[in-house]
Amino acid sequence: MATSHDRLPWWSWAAPFAAAALLGAKTLGLADPGVGAVIMLAALLLGGAVFAAVHHAEIIALRVGEPFGSVILAVAVTVIEVALIVSIMLSAPDGAAEVARDTVFAAVMIVLNGIVGLCLLVGGIRHHEQGFHAHGASGALGVLGTLAALVLILPNYTQTTPGPVYAPSQLIFVAIVSLALYALFLFVQTVRHRSYFLDEGAEDDAGHVPPANRVVAASAALLLVSLVAVILLAKTLSPAVDRAIAAAGLPDACVGIVIATVVLLPEGMAAFRAAQANRLQTSLNLALGSALASIGLTIPAVTVVALALGIPLALGLQAQHIVLLVLSLFASTLTLAAGRTTVLQGGVHVVIFAAFLVIAAVP
Repeated sequence: MATSHDRLPWWSWAAPFAAAALLGAKTLGLADPGVGAVIMLAALLLGGAVFAAVHHAEIIALRVGEPFGSVILAVAVTVIEVALIVSIMLSAPDGAAEVARDTVFAAVMIVLNGIVGLCLLVGGIRHHEQGFHAHGASGALGVLGTLAALVLILPNYTQTTPGPVYAPSQLIFVAIVSLALYALFLFVQTVRHRSYFLDEGAEDDAGHVPPANRVVAASAALLLVSLVAVILLAKTLSPAVDRAIAAAGLPDACVGIVIATVVLLPEGMAAFRAAQANRLQTSLNLALGSALASIGLTIPAVTVVALALGIPLALGLQAQHIVLLVLSLFASTLTLAAGRTTVLQGGVHVVIFAAFLVIAAVP
């Protein structure tokens, strides 16, 4: 059945303006700092400015088509992630050199094991067996594995600088190749081999009516408002997030998990719904695409900020996290190689995700 977007849901415009109102009240001193922080955190997490920004980016993407649609959506999500990372880097007393590493690693683990695992689990329970294009999914995983190794593992073994830190020239090189490899993947996904990333039996843009011009114009304006609100909320919320995690007795790495969860929640929910509807290819596209953007776009952006402001950037993972990353990539390779999945693969990834959460909380 054809679907159209002739109007915007009320929450997609109410959320960013509510966030702006909270920020205005905070600036004018009309909101109590403690209560205001709780309210703004709830707005950010519970379908607020983040959901609105992603929704409006998707509306614009439907209108402009590919490959520009994917670029717009990825840039919108990356702006949110970079805003959260940089706000914590600037607000932390020691500069929080590890927050970018922790966020990117958490994003990869949440995608490969949390989102993909739950999608395969629910899809296997409901449909017994699901199919997808192995060429597309394996290609995305190959790019993701390469970027993860370059960004998160290799810094531990370079000799120019001690510790899990790249030298400036090395960091610039990794940022450039990350962006280039992500751009190459985007070209393959949206132009050269687009059929590898379509659901089995689906036709290009079948059942979709482009949004009306007035809806697209409204979404463009609201996308800008939403992104500005998220950036300002991130600056206000980052000290509260740090205090909450410290008060709970959790390691600092949990800050990265919170950021990655906020960023990935909207697309994760969309991937889950696609798996329920037996559209596993769409589910994998959303999940793996989010992880690729988290490395391919976020790392270059954070690199520019870190070099410009002289903030140290520690990217190398600790030993236990390297084990979890390698295990995740190995399990994902086996899962995505055959082009068919059952509930068993979903269970394996969910167990790995549970192990990641336990090790994050109790290193």
